[in-house]
Amino acid sequence: MSHKALDDYAPGGSFLARDTDFRSVFIPEGFSEEQRMIAKTTVEFVGREIAALGDKADELNYGNILNIVRKAGEIGLLGAFLPEEYGGIGLNGITFTMMKEKLNAGATSIITTIGGQIGIGMLPIVFFGTAEQRLKYLPKLASGELTTAFALTEPSSGTDASGIKTSARLSEDGKHYILNGNKVFITNAGFADIFVVFAKVNGTDFSAFIVERNSEGLTIGPEEKKMGLKASSTCSMTFENVKVPAENLLGEVGKGHLIAFNVLNFGRLSVGAGCLGNAKEALECAARYANQRVQFGRKIASFPLIMKKLAQINTKLYVLESMVYRTAALFDARLQTLDFGDPNLGERSNKVISEYLIECSINKVFGSEALDYAADEGLQIHGGYGYMQEYKIESIYRDARIKRIFEGTNEINRLFITRSIVRKLAKGQLPELERAIEAASAALEQAAHTQKLTGTLEYETYLVSMAKKICVFALAQALQVYKDKLDEEQETSADLADMAILVYAMESALLRTKKLISQNGEAASQNAIDMTLLFVHEAFEQLAGLAKQVLSVTAAGDEWTGKLALLVKASFRWPVSVPELQRRIAARVSEAEKYVG
Repeated sequence: MSHKALDDYAPGGSFLARDTDFRSVFIPEGFSEEQRMIAKTTVEFVGREIAALGDKADELNYGNILNIVRKAGEIGLLGAFLPEEYGGIGLNGITFTMMKEKLNAGATSIITTIGGQIGIGMLPIVFFGTAEQRLKYLPKLASGELTTAFALTEPSSGTDASGIKTSARLSEDGKHYILNGNKVFITNAGFADIFVVFAKVNGTDFSAFIVERNSEGLTIGPEEKKMGLKASSTCSMTFENVKVPAENLLGEVGKGHLIAFNVLNFGRLSVGAGCLGNAKEALECAARYANQRVQFGRKIASFPLIMKKLAQINTKLYVLESMVYRTAALFDARLQTLDFGDPNLGERSNKVISEYLIECSINKVFGSEALDYAADEGLQIHGGYGYMQEYKIESIYRDARIKRIFEGTNEINRLFITRSIVRKLAKGQLPELERAIEAASAALEQAAHTQKLTGTLEYETYLVSMAKKICVFALAQALQVYKDKLDEEQETSADLADMAILVYAMESALLRTKKLISQNGEAASQNAIDMTLLFVHEAFEQLAGLAKQVLSVTAAGDEWTGKLALLVKASFRWPVSVPELQRRIAARVSEAEKYVG
């Protein structure tokens, strides 16, 4: 196993100032044969086991759920991401991400159980458990013999995980930790065999524990009645003097926050991948219905406003897919440095998983909002029928809504993106961005021009480069005015985060398309070219507007006039024919009746 120094990899957040060679990025067209086989197995499993349940797949039934979990374990899906030492095929961020996408494509909310099992349920033990804990629990979790849940959220602390009140104290004989407190909204709680529970030792030291279901004093509340995810289990938990063996402490006392935040960070990438799968299903439903529904003597798929919806959904999914697998590959390179015989595995895991926290939050926000768009517009294409439960789009719409809340609300993730960039700058971890900030105005002045480049994607490459400079310009302006108080200016922080999201999204799509052109030629890559043109141009306009908004609250008088003039000049853009691009993309989607990359 490679032990390449972690410093040799591009640091998280560096995309804002660093150019990336398209040849270095991973794209989903580059799946290995083994990954394609796992993808095929996953899709077949979902179709075979979930479809067989019919309408019952959207009903909460522990027997059905546990049967599906066991079958997933039998064919190796639950343990595919595990290290080879524990029966898996080895840690691989790309494979994990692909599985999360495929599990959510064409599936119902019953898949939430499996997602929780292979994700935030198992990962704390994988990365932060002792060798004994991994040997005791991982094989049985991988086989489906045991199920697991992640218990962090409390009645008074959701996003503010540090505010939990569940307490733990070591018994006088040192053999047990005694837990007291409450948890809410715990996925899989109705039937889970083990829980990763977070509590404060002595009321102060945030820590994590593996708690078994049969522990005396542990009470599981009734199932919550939810808006969506009807087939998933969501319950509260109460701990009354629950004795947890001391050896079930996960990691070290006082370092549970590293486990929680890193696992949730990985979970944000997972949410993005899951949203991709869900949204592809929404698009398939919408495209198929648009071809079936006839109004005024024509298929509604032929109407320009319906074509616009199909094209915009497909384009957002192309961008999301590009982002998700680009990020997964960044993770994967670092995962390969982990050695499960290393006594300092937890510390090294922390460094590996935390590096790309900015990119993971970006994927979570963009992915959940792309899914919302796909579900909403997909339902709109169905008209009144979309509101009826007999149509799949209705449940997709309801289930989609929670994704903007899972793994930290999108509002918190936006603030987290900007805060993380600023913190990395303060620690000297983004030297290229630091230099770019110092020269922000000059760089904008030198780079701005109005000559249109004519080669394929040359002008869009320029726009992405300029988008980075505009984003850095806005960040520099905000830091100059607010300094270390920027975190308190939530509106501006959110605007800066949205700019960073757009930069990462634009660049990810551009890099993927360039790589496709280099491999397959322009003619075979025309749909990708069209989608990249459409997204880059529309995103550039959004980004320029956000920059002007930041400038409007950070400058006044002559300073504002001068900097606005510079920003207007830098954000000049030669237009593309948006309707023409949308119609071409939509025609391909309608013909395929599904997502077309």
